[in-house]
Amino acid sequence: MRYRLHQIQLPLDYLESDLPQAVALKLGCPLKAITGLKPRTRSLDARAANQAPRFVFSVDLNLEKKWLPLANQALLEPLDPHKSKPIIIPQITTKRSRSRPVVVGAGPAGLMAAFALAKAGLKPLLIERGAAVDERKTKVRDFWSNGVLDEETNTLYGEGGAGLYSDGKLTSRSKDSPRLLYFLETLVQCGAPKEILIDHNPHLGSDQLALIVPRLRDFIIEMGGEVRFLSRLDKLTAHQGKLTSLTIQGEVIPTEACVLATGHSARDVYRMLAHSPVALEPKSFAIGARLELPQEVINHAQFKKWAGHPALGVASFRLTRKEEMGFRACYSFCMCPGGKVIACASSKNKLTTNGMSLSKRDLAWGNAAFIVPLRPSDIPPTNDGEPAILDAIKFQENIEAKAFVFGGGNYSLPASRLSDFLSQQRPKDLPQHRSAPRAVPADLWQILPASLCETLRHALPEMLQKLPGCSFSDILLYAAETRSSSPIRVTRGDDGQSTTVQGLFPCGEGAGYAGGIVSAGIDGLRAAQWVIQTYL
Repeated sequence: MRYRLHQIQLPLDYLESDLPQAVALKLGCPLKAITGLKPRTRSLDARAANQAPRFVFSVDLNLEKKWLPLANQALLEPLDPHKSKPIIIPQITTKRSRSRPVVVGAGPAGLMAAFALAKAGLKPLLIERGAAVDERKTKVRDFWSNGVLDEETNTLYGEGGAGLYSDGKLTSRSKDSPRLLYFLETLVQCGAPKEILIDHNPHLGSDQLALIVPRLRDFIIEMGGEVRFLSRLDKLTAHQGKLTSLTIQGEVIPTEACVLATGHSARDVYRMLAHSPVALEPKSFAIGARLELPQEVINHAQFKKWAGHPALGVASFRLTRKEEMGFRACYSFCMCPGGKVIACASSKNKLTTNGMSLSKRDLAWGNAAFIVPLRPSDIPPTNDGEPAILDAIKFQENIEAKAFVFGGGNYSLPASRLSDFLSQQRPKDLPQHRSAPRAVPADLWQILPASLCETLRHALPEMLQKLPGCSFSDILLYAAETRSSSPIRVTRGDDGQSTTVQGLFPCGEGAGYAGGIVSAGIDGLRAAQWVIQTYL
């Protein structure tokens, strides 16, 4: 019989051979009774104030019936083999006169959808409005160094999606999901380290993602798929509620199945959809600022005197504050240890920000967005004759236009010492040592809505009490964090298809069904499975 066992604790300097001994000790049975031992998850517990952080494992194991009387059976969770079946992609062998499926967007959702469709033998066409990784890196460096923006290839558009310029976080709440395992195993197949299969908070870093993504693309091509870059979706055409074709860079491509995985920043796609039969609905999103402080402070706050231990690496944090009378909720998002704050833009004269780490996470600063949730009812109507569903995008764009102006009009980031922000004073200078050299002093109260600023001013001092050791004058706020999620959802039914256009399969962050690399990849795989069902 196969079981799962949780809460096996090991010290920081444990050896691989220590795990079986710890499992036997916890169960109270002989070591020889345990076979087929496999780690499932590994996390770090650093909560105890006066105790060294410890690694905590969950494992799967076999235990024969004859040993059960000797084991602490209350700790054993029997595994149902039917619930843990691996994902199997069926092969489409029957020949039908159907056009090949098209995947729009080469972010995590689109890449995984195209990979699964190619594995099924459907020879998908994957289109991406931006350039491939190598060309994209050149364009982004030029933007960061000189403020030269390419509106089609940038930090938000291009192979790998917006997630290519992030921490490469692979966190997920669903470690037992077969789709999650399939996604992570695909990344390992493309060169990611095997540790991501068990670590509770695995990460790759943007440098590793830039190597992994092209390998995934190569697999898609080797299995019969086609990938086109610098190919923007301009229009989709439906007849009698069914998708018939896509217009890509002026070329009409007939198709009956399209996975729409354009990401949360493809605003021209939203505008196109708003004037099409595709059903959309507003959803909640969040806006705020990105906060930066010394990584050493974070390490000591989380790891105490054990900070610097080689097994620990760098620390991260997750802080939240509930809604109160007169103040909205606030929470940290997309924390990047040992990373840097980056400028992002996908259209002229509009500026947002994000955080990024490389695989070593060895820079002197850590950063995270501190954002405030907004509901659709919070968004003021524009009444400009355009569909009202676009009002939230215009709300974001208005903030980004202000950030561009207060940043000097050259895509430098507007920033403020936290002490100046809290006192509502226009900052005169910024710390010389910071992760974003192209940043200028700016009054963030002139960029963000007053209600959001009031919430941040109220929440940040108390939230940061959990990270003591740094003066507010040494903490930086960069504006504005506007792209944490999409304010629009492309509605879909239980079969994964648009509720109004059959054959359109919206997925990922841009469609409003994911929030991060892992959830987007999982949703792309899910969308591909829905598409495959229509070909069986």
